[in-house]
Amino acid sequence: MTTSSATNMRAAVMRRQQIVVDQMAMPVPGSGQVLVKTLACGICGSDLHMLKHGPRLSAEAAPGDRIMSNMDFERDVVMGHEFCAEVLEFGPDCQTAVKPGQKVCSLPAMLGPGWRRPVGYSNDFNGGYGEYMLLHEQLLLPVHENVTADLAALTEPLAVGLHAVEKAQIEAGAVPLVVGCGPVGLAVIVALKSKGLGPILAADYSPARRALALAMGADEVIDPAVNSPHESWRRAATLPDAPPPALGPIPERLKPAVIFECVGVPGVIDQIMAGAPQGGRIVVVGVCMETVNFRPYRGIIKELNLQFVLGYTPDEFAACLALIDSGKLDLSPLITGHVGLDGVAGAFEDLADPDHHCKIMVEPHRH
Repeated sequence: MTTSSATNMRAAVMRRQQIVVDQMAMPVPGSGQVLVKTLACGICGSDLHMLKHGPRLSAEAAPGDRIMSNMDFERDVVMGHEFCAEVLEFGPDCQTAVKPGQKVCSLPAMLGPGWRRPVGYSNDFNGGYGEYMLLHEQLLLPVHENVTADLAALTEPLAVGLHAVEKAQIEAGAVPLVVGCGPVGLAVIVALKSKGLGPILAADYSPARRALALAMGADEVIDPAVNSPHESWRRAATLPDAPPPALGPIPERLKPAVIFECVGVPGVIDQIMAGAPQGGRIVVVGVCMETVNFRPYRGIIKELNLQFVLGYTPDEFAACLALIDSGKLDLSPLITGHVGLDGVAGAFEDLADPDHHCKIMVEPHRH
């Protein structure tokens, strides 16, 4: 059965806060849209949160929330926004700049007159946990033939890290500290390394994640159960011939601090504010979907800068695909598992263990 004659496809569906594999209608490309075959799609931590907390978050969403406003949790949602796919068919009004059979990545979005919808966080446009999906032709980026689909699917999560680094506006000579070395923190480390910034310090309780941080370019890794990340940072950031910290008006002579919060767990922001040096910049990259408390006085007394970031720009997305295409960094250690559609539910459970997995790739046509 060819895709053009198929009326149904298989997908791993979010339904009533469970992942189930079921049949759904084959998408049909409209104006400016392209039908693609999903080759590989990474499981994102945000998907884990959405499965667990989605209905509550939807009920609490502020007006204009660009993600939650597109999902009705009483209806099926097919997630998956970190993907590489193969072009199959074009809808009307396409320019066909790419050809059928071409591997592509794309920003996970669909565009129309006066509207934009997220791919994978929408009832209308399924994501990469389905065998096929629709993409917008203007957003397609060709993938070099020598790059495997699973590596190309790392473009989206790496773009999140690059965007965080760009937003950090890192000063010359600054010493970055990455707190949390899951996929988000590792993406930040890759971005810092690719831009020649450092020395890069990274902290995580997990030995496996600390090892990945070193593999991705961190210069020093810290186990917070043994050593304070902030004290380790101070040792690395102390200027040569600086006097020891003193009481009174003489400040420590330290290089600028940029601390990336990549954990997304309640309490971490407050802990970082407590340990950050005077004038430090804290960039919140980890997505926490719970209510958190922190003491503003800690930020006030130290004149801290607290920056929240989300997503990436089209240029940052393209830059990350180019980095993968270049082969300058070995990103293969980030991929720790592959599953077909029937393995998605189990993969969601497996990703709760930081010592066993970093990024699991879904290959919908895998048997």
